[in-house]
Amino acid sequence: MDILKAIILGVVQGLTEFLPVSSSGHLEIAEHLLNSENVGQQSVTMSVVLHFATALSTMIVLRRDIVAMLKDLAPSHRSGSYKLIGYIIVSMIPAALVGYFFEDALDSLFDQKLWLVSICLWITAALLWIADRDWDNLKEISMSSSLIMGIAQMCALLPGISRSGATISTALIAGVKRDAAARFSFLMVLPLIFGKIAKDLLSGDLSASNVDLSMGVGFVSALVTGIVACRLMIRWVENSKLRYFGLYCMIVGTLAMILWIRN
Repeated sequence: MDILKAIILGVVQGLTEFLPVSSSGHLEIAEHLLNSENVGQQSVTMSVVLHFATALSTMIVLRRDIVAMLKDLAPSHRSGSYKLIGYIIVSMIPAALVGYFFEDALDSLFDQKLWLVSICLWITAALLWIADRDWDNLKEISMSSSLIMGIAQMCALLPGISRSGATISTALIAGVKRDAAARFSFLMVLPLIFGKIAKDLLSGDLSASNVDLSMGVGFVSALVTGIVACRLMIRWVENSKLRYFGLYCMIVGTLAMILWIRN
């Protein structure tokens, strides 16, 4: 993959990881439009690298939340953030189990299957429209809402199902405050991403030999754009209408289906 394509994919990942429009779906569409040879295991590796970049973006933007949780690991400093650690653990269980037992099946879906991306984007659009109703969003994150968001995150392993869109939408439907839903949505994915990277490093699937210069450039572009998008999205969730993102997903999903039919 050349440098320009890597930059484009990095920007796409950085922007769409935090917007409720599916970063994985957009990466699949972008690779198709760019005629990228980045398919199969190489595509999976590129996806892991770009997700690692946006995970670091999340850590930078939400560093105060993360530091507060780390301090609460000490019994003498326990506060409300200590419960948040438990909720994050609960939220990661569904996706971790599916990712562990069905990793090969999931990896096979990331091979420019535009018909699947299209259907999943339509599902994301429907979910965003439902979540945009006037729900009583007065609750803080709880054990039940974290589990619900975890199940939504599990479904978002499919390319085209927006992870942030699914988790934030289900939280809003469950009555969680908008700001709390957005922040928790971005925090809960961190253990999964770093767990995936650690697993790939230990197994040898991810190493210096299969990470080239273009992936490094993509990493940097995803990191920078991710920082901007993460900050903007936390503000937008509080004030913007999710249905507009839903309309966007519907349009992109339709275009993806047209591309698939024409090919």
